[in-house]
Order: sequence, then structure tokens, then C-alpha cells
Amino acid sequence: MPLSFVSPLILAALAGLPALWWLLRVVPPAPRRIVFPPIRLLGGLASNQRQTAKTPLWLVLMRLVLAALVIVGAAHPLLRARPVVAGGPLLVVVDDGWASARQWPERRALLDDWLREAERQSRPVALLTTAPPADGGPVPSPRLRSPGEAKAAAEAVVPHPWPTDHRAAVKALDAAALPPPLRVLWLADGLDDPALRDFAARLRRLGPVEMAAPPEAAAARLLTLAADDTGELRASIRRPAAALPETVTLRAADTAGRTVAEASTTLAAGRRSAELALPMPAELKARVARLGLAGEASAGAVALVDDRWRRRVVGLVDEIGAGTGASPLLDDLYYAERALAPLAEVRRGHLDELLRRDLSLIILPDQGGLAEQQHRQLEEWVRRGGVLLRLAGPKLARNPDELLPVRLLSGGRLLGGALSWTRPMAMNAMPDDKPFAGLAVPGDIRVSAQVLAEPVIDLNDRTWARLEDGTPLVTGAPRGKGTLVLVHTSIGPAWSNLGLSGLFPAMLERLIRLSRGVPPGEVGKPLAPAELLDGFGRLVPPSGIAEALPPPSPRATPPVPGPRHPPGLYGDDRMAFNLGPAIADLTAAGPLEGVSRVDLTGLERAVDLQPGFFAAALLLLMADMIAVLALAGLLRRRAAVVTLLVLLSLLADHPLAAAAAATDSTQAAVLKTRLAYVVTGDGEIDQTSRAGLAGLSRLIERRTTAVLGEPVGVDPSRDPLMVFPLLYWPVVQRAEPPDAAARERINDFMRHGGMILFDTRDGGEDGPEKLRRLTGELDIPPLAEVTDDHVLSHSFYLLRSLPGRTTGAPVYVQDGGDPSNDNVSPVVIGANDWAAAWAVDERGRPLYAVVPGGDAQREQANRFGVNLVMYALTGSYKADQVHLPAILERLKK
Repeated sequence: MPLSFVSPLILAALAGLPALWWLLRVVPPAPRRIVFPPIRLLGGLASNQRQTAKTPLWLVLMRLVLAALVIVGAAHPLLRARPVVAGGPLLVVVDDGWASARQWPERRALLDDWLREAERQSRPVALLTTAPPADGGPVPSPRLRSPGEAKAAAEAVVPHPWPTDHRAAVKALDAAALPPPLRVLWLADGLDDPALRDFAARLRRLGPVEMAAPPEAAAARLLTLAADDTGELRASIRRPAAALPETVTLRAADTAGRTVAEASTTLAAGRRSAELALPMPAELKARVARLGLAGEASAGAVALVDDRWRRRVVGLVDEIGAGTGASPLLDDLYYAERALAPLAEVRRGHLDELLRRDLSLIILPDQGGLAEQQHRQLEEWVRRGGVLLRLAGPKLARNPDELLPVRLLSGGRLLGGALSWTRPMAMNAMPDDKPFAGLAVPGDIRVSAQVLAEPVIDLNDRTWARLEDGTPLVTGAPRGKGTLVLVHTSIGPAWSNLGLSGLFPAMLERLIRLSRGVPPGEVGKPLAPAELLDGFGRLVPPSGIAEALPPPSPRATPPVPGPRHPPGLYGDDRMAFNLGPAIADLTAAGPLEGVSRVDLTGLERAVDLQPGFFAAALLLLMADMIAVLALAGLLRRRAAVVTLLVLLSLLADHPLAAAAAATDSTQAAVLKTRLAYVVTGDGEIDQTSRAGLAGLSRLIERRTTAVLGEPVGVDPSRDPLMVFPLLYWPVVQRAEPPDAAARERINDFMRHGGMILFDTRDGGEDGPEKLRRLTGELDIPPLAEVTDDHVLSHSFYLLRSLPGRTTGAPVYVQDGGDPSNDNVSPVVIGANDWAAAWAVDERGRPLYAVVPGGDAQREQANRFGVNLVMYALTGSYKADQVHLPAILERLKK
């Protein structure tokens, strides 16, 4: 293992150790003091021989070792350090496209090592990133700057959710005109592209190039939604190299981040891609908002799902079993079902049965005079956000009801036939400001009968389609959060041939989109950015530079993902724009001529030995002090033993001592109060936990007098927990129970005043089973649901509910509290996904939507977070407030 020194010249002080030896041997120790009153008895004793007292040899050797430890520690020894070769300025190149997010912690650590080494050697550094910057400008040209300035600039380097542009990076180098020779250090993403070799050749012109890149088997994966005619949700998984077999897991999650389905497949050696299906019921598939590769957090490992990939569920009301008799071709439901087959999952049955399902659209065929109960049930369903499509016919013409977008005239209108002076009519073009805008109307559609709307002042606003004489053919109107729609004719051959045309399925598709809340004016318009993916595959609010997407068209080429069109959700319809389809070729970068390559994943971090040398020197210094006191007779033997045991106990393996020596992050937690979260291994969940606790820490600093540091991720099996007041533990789907060492640490943490917030993040659906599997062998006390009079409900704010990103799930604490810990519960258990509600970006903007209460619910979630931290820090000092009303009542008497 190579050993290097930051300041090797300090080692020259070791040459002075012989002089120190001589000095320590010459200088006598302090005289031994003996308290004995009858000095006069010794007065006659005299000696003509004098012998100089010398420092004991063992003490001299100990002091020499102490001096050597201080000298070597001051030289700052490093183990396994990879020193940057001396010889002029450095050019540090960082590929910061989407593929760099896969091993970003390792990349970040190596980049920091390079810049720290440059700072030790006082070498100027130029920093070049190869992806287009987020401000939409060109790749910035590198310039030489001091190592401190380069470190500050490198702090802002993060993965972007779009590809690198090495061709633009070549132009940036040409514009910079850096003077060779340089030492080039390249932090590459490991992927090939057409301009990669030209870029490498340009770097070689500046000096020797060393490239750190992941091996082919560890390069980034890419996820793309795959078309499927069977209605299943499928995805294509691609990898850049196929040398080794690999098992990948695909997860489907809803808008709250809860996993709703999961499947795995094995890519055999030689296979670079595979398709994987996620079979699930249509009702469950309608909840899927994103697909992702487990264990990988990048924009390429995420595929957002919009309603083009989710088959909605439509209900057909069939009270009498229509369409199953001898003449199904005369039944409106027959034509509706055939038109819906490629668009949605169709559920056919009685109204009561359909209303118990999660439906987007209900189609009610010709029926007049709805029963009171049916009318009430349907109207309530519509007011909650459903879309009800009524089909006209003789029954509705004879007996119209009130559950219609317009009032109808009694009877109907016959067009054509022996008793009519008019002929069957065609349709007019669709209005531009209504839901059917842009649909082409076939010229062969004919309507021979219709129900007529009562002329009112707003009839034009409610008319979505007309006959050629201007009379309404389709009308619609909002009712509560939903919509009522009426086709004024039949879709079967009795009154029209509308159901036989290709227009009717297109109209149904628009109505299904309307059931998702798409305003009529949005059709055919540019799609403004709503939520965008960052480099780690997280949805964040759009930046000011992001532009609207052009309206989707089969003939138009979609834009390339970049700063102005990042992957994400666009438009009020939340249309998904993913990175995967834009990456045509995913290939690992092979050897590059003249470029030395090292394996990014195999690099070992440098170990700083300086703290160990100084700690050993401190120990010897304390031992020297004890020895001097003992030689001078100022320390009794028993006191020396006690003192030695106390000093040794400071170095023993107890939680606080281990916390001070384990990791840098834990050392920081000792110096400043910090919240902690359990690292799950799922990049997306861990990022959410960190962002949530960071947002909560800033919120507490603004609203209270408590000052918290940045949160810390911990592994209970390895990291000490006692330095943290609160531990947030997100419970993942396949969480493994903690091992014996971790269980002991966790139980000890809870016994000595620590608090753990277990969050199953699923709204209470399948959390109990996951939680039992995780905590089955922990010392979890008996639990009770949090009530309004619990301290947690008023430790800072007065709260009646404790929501997170979701709401409604109960929150549990220890029943009665822990008497040995001020009656404070060591656990808080819930399912409301609090970290996602607290999570904010660097600018303080929320990262996740809160449902269903929006900003008001987010504020309640933030207040719960403040109460929770106050409860963990201060205990039950506000418990007496529960009795305050009774006390005031007694004082009145």
C-alpha cells in the first residue's frame, strides 16, 4: 500500500531526534520531594560524592517516539493516495451528462481528491464540463484559476438530465487556448459517442491524459417505454456492454412514490437489451406514474408514464343485458364497446357495480327518467370528478331528466322520412375552442333524428359539435369537478351512422382525456413545462430557461432533450417527455489512443493517517504527564491506576468515542446537532430522505431558536447512532431485517433517549407487513395512536392531524411513553411519506406534490416536522399543557 506525505519536508525534523535524545539524557528529572519533618536527624550526614540524576531510559524513548509521531503527523501522511503527477497546471474534465449520475458519489469523491492534491501542490487548475449547462448557453470555456477557486466551481457540478456534447467541448477548448503542456485528468461517463475520439485527440494535444471511467459492466443503463398492443405496461432496458450476465429489477410507482408493481429479468451474457412486462389490473395500472430501475438514480433509469401508456377504465351501464340478444348490431353499447377497445379497459355491468370501481368515464345509453337513487349516485360521482356520457334515443326524448348538460325540448326531431320535409343532415366542422377541436369530420356522417336543446343564452358555450344547420349534436357542461356530456343522437344505426364512423372513437379518446382534467383549449397547443427531471431522476419544478414542447404530432420529430427541453412532464395533461427514446445508440467507450484509463469503481479512497498519528501522540503525552507526576512522588499508585483507566476509557469502543473516530460525517454530528436518516440503498429514496431532512432542518432554523446542521445518512450496522437526536427510517418494499450488531445499536439508541421515525411511505396500504418484517426482532414497545392531547400534537404547534405527502394514515407512539426517558416515546410510526413533503431543492422549492391538500397540507406536514424535532430535543416539558384547561377552571372557582 503506497504511503505519501502532503508536506514531506517536515520529515527533516526527524534528524533532530538524536539531539533531543542527548538533551533528555542531560536534563535531570524534577527532584523527588519527600515530606519528613525531623530534618535535623540528617544534618550530620554528608557525602563527598555527587551523581547527576538522569531521565530514565524508558521515558526518554517514549518522548522520542512522541516527538516522531508529532513530526510525521505534521507531514500529513496519506495511505493509498494517488498523487497528481507534478509538472504544470491541471485540466480537470468532467462528463456531467445523465450517465454520470450512476456512480456520482464515487465521481464526486475522486474529483475532490484531485482538487485537494492540486491545492497541496499549489497548481493552477482549469475545469471543463462536457454537458450543455443548465442556463442554455454553450459549454463554457475552461480557464486557469487557483485551486481554491476551482474547488468552489466544482461544488456546483452536478449531473444533468441530458447527454454530454463532446463536440461542443472541443469548441470550448479551442476558444480557451490553454497553454500546453497540461496534465489532463478526465472523469468520463464510460459511454461512446460520435465526437468522443475527436475530443480525446484534442485533449492529447494539451498533454498526457488520464481517464477515470467505470468498467463497461458498470456503465449507465437506459430505460424506455415499449409499445404493447395487449394493454400491458412494458419497458425496454438497455445496457452499453454485454460481457457479463446481469439481473435488473423494474419498479412501477404511483405519484406518491409508492411501489405498485415490480418485476425482474436476467440479461444473459451477449445480450444488451431486454423487454420486461409488468402485468397488473387496469385499475392499478391507472395509478402508475413512473417506471424505474432499482438501485439506479438517473434520468436515464426513469421513464415517466402518462395516459398514452395507461389504459383508462370506462364503464358501460347495462342494466338489462342489452347487446346479448338477437340484434346486438342495433345496440348503442355494442358500438361504444368496439370503439373503446383500443383506447381503454371496458367494464360493463349494473350502475351500482360500476360506481364501486375506479372509472374515468361512464357511458349511459338511452334512458329516460332516472330513478331517484340512480340520479343521486351518478350526480355525486360526477361532482367528484367523473365524466358522464349520455347517449340520446327515444326514451330520453320522451322523458328527459335533470342529469344533462342542457335542458331538452319534449319529443325529438326527425330528419328525413315520409313525414319530414328535411333530409338527414351532415355534421359541421368542430369548433376550435372545444374538446373536439382539430378532429376531421367525415363527409358521409348522417343524422336522421336528434333530441333538441332548449334555446338558452349560454347554449353556444355548451355546444361541442353541431349539425350543418347549427343545431347542437354534442353538448357538455361542468358539474362540480366533473363533466356532463350528451350526444343528441344515437350512435347505433337507429338515428345515425356516427358510431360506424372513425370519428366516434376519436371523440371518445378526447372524452377520456377530458376525464383527466384536460381543459378544452389545451388541445393542439404547445405544452408548457410542468415538472422536470433532474440528473438523478427526481421531479423538480421547471427552471426559467425551460421552454414549451410543440404539440405532439405523428409527423413531427420530437426535440432532443437539453437545457431548453429537459425530460419531464409537460402541459396540463402532464404529457411525459423521456430521455430514453432520444438515445438511439447506447455503447460503451472502448480504448482511446494515447489515453491511460483507470477503473473508477476499483479506486480506493486515500486514508488520512494524520488524525491517527496525532491521537497516538496525545496518548503518549498523557502517559508522559502521569510518569512525570509519578517520578516526582506527586501521584499515588492507586490514583495513577484510576487516572490510567479514565484515559483508556476515553479511547474505548463506546458510542460517543466511536462516533468521534468512525467517519467524517459522524464527527460533524458530534460538533453540531444534526438529523439522520437510514441509508436504504435505493438512490431515489435516499435522495428524498436527505432532501427532506435538509428542508426540515432549514425550516426549524427559521421558525425556532434551534440550529441544525446538514443531515447525515447512516448505516445502523456500522455507524454510531447516539450522536443523533432523531433518526428517520424510510421502510422500503424489500427491506432486510437488521443484523445482530445493528439490532444492538438500534436498541441501545432507543434505550438511551434516541428517537426513530419509521415511515412506510405508502399511506397505510401494505406498510404493516413491511414494518413487521423490518422491526420484528427490535425492542419496539407497546404502541398507541397519537391523539390530540399527546405532547407530539402541541410540542410547538397545536395540531389535529399529522399529514405528510399523503394523509389519513394513523401515527403511533409508545403507549404511555418511556418513564426512564421523561415519558418520551422512542419510536414514532406512520405511513404519510413525510420526507417527500419536507423535501426542497437548493432554492427552497418543494420537490414533490402533496396530495390531496396541496400547500395547506404541506404546511401541516412542516409543522408536524417541527413538533417532532422539538419533541425529540426537549422531551415532554409541554406535557403539563394537557391539564391547563382544568387548572384554569379551578383558578376561576
